[in-house]
This record gives sequence, structure tokens and C-alpha cells, in this order.
Amino acid sequence: MNWMHWAAAALFGALVGGGEIISQFKDEPDDALFNIPAGFYMLINAIASVFALFVFQLFGWTMGVADPNLTGWAQALAAGFGAMALLRASIFNVRDGERVISVGPSRLLEIILAAVKDSVDRKRAEQRGVAVSQIMSEVSFERAWQALPAYCFGLLQNLPQEEQDKFGKKIALLASAAMTPRVKSLLLGLTLMNLVGEKVLQTAVKNLGSDIQAAPPASEGIVG
Repeated sequence: MNWMHWAAAALFGALVGGGEIISQFKDEPDDALFNIPAGFYMLINAIASVFALFVFQLFGWTMGVADPNLTGWAQALAAGFGAMALLRASIFNVRDGERVISVGPSRLLEIILAAVKDSVDRKRAEQRGVAVSQIMSEVSFERAWQALPAYCFGLLQNLPQEEQDKFGKKIALLASAAMTPRVKSLLLGLTLMNLVGEKVLQTAVKNLGSDIQAAPPASEGIVG
């Protein structure tokens, strides 16, 4: 067993943890990884993988691989991806009214993952506010609430139909809400950004151009 096996196990564990974090933030997954709670979460997964590898080595578990040259890599692979199952184990459950609270390593992961979500949300809030204000500055809600989502969804290839249906219900409610057109336009942009991301939304608004832009004032273009 050489140091490369230990490093591989830690790397696999960190990657699995990072993948779980990214799956929680579909619009801008890169931002989800670059914060302290996310790094701590990945570190815990890496440490758990190294510990699992130590256990495999201690008990001589070869993972069914007969070749001694490959045993270490098989152990590292199993430790890196298998440690997550151990971390999600619950020693016992406690019922608090209608809630069931898991007690064990899984509870620690839930707390850290919740901290990651809060950190990313705070970091992205200001960025998203500025971005959607710029992207949707000339967009008319009345002209865009059907065309813009349809075009964004057409640009994507793998957006589940269920997500599209949920979006349609939200926007139908927004269309009938007692809000100013500007507020509706911003909310349309934010809701779309959650599904397709900032760059796709920006591209869609640019490509649709005047088809979804608010009509200029009647006096504009009149020469005195």
C-alpha cells in the first residue's frame, strides 16, 4: 500500500462530497464549491474514505481482486465511494412530534450541508439580484412570460418535464398577481435563472431581442 492509494481514496471521497453539493445548486454549481462549509464537507468525506481504506487494509479485505498490484487500487476505489454509505448511517431515530430526527453521522452531514446551502444562498443573492436586473431591464413580462421560458427550455436538452410543469404553474400564478410589470419581469427572470442558469437566460434574452422587449414610449423617435 503506497501513498497514492491513500491519496486516491481521499480524492474519490472529496469528489463524491463535491458532487452532492453541486447537485443541490443547478443554476451555478461552481459557486457552491468555493466556500468554507463546502470545503469542510468535502474534507469530512475525504477523511472518512481514508479511514475506510485503513479498515480494509487492517482486515485484509481484497475486494475480490487476486492481483496484489491491483488490490490497493480496488481498496481505494471502494473506500472512496463506499465511505459515504457509512457516513449516512443512523444509530437510531428520535421522534419529535411529526418529525423523525436521525442520530448518527448522517445528522452531522445534514447540518454541514445546510450550512453550505445557506452560505451559497447568501453569496449568490446579491450577484443574482444584479444579474437579473441587468438581463431583464428591457424585457416586457407580457411579451416574454410564454416565449422566454419556451425558448430557454428549448435550448436545454435534459430539463425534466416535471420541472417545466412546476415552472408553468408558478408563472401562471405570477401572471395573475397584482404586481407591477417590472416586478413580474424580475421574478420571471429569477425563476428561470433557478432552472437554466444565468448564462442561458442571458443568451435567450439576447437572441429573442425585440420580440420580448417592452414597446418604446409613443413619443420616442418623433422629431420636433
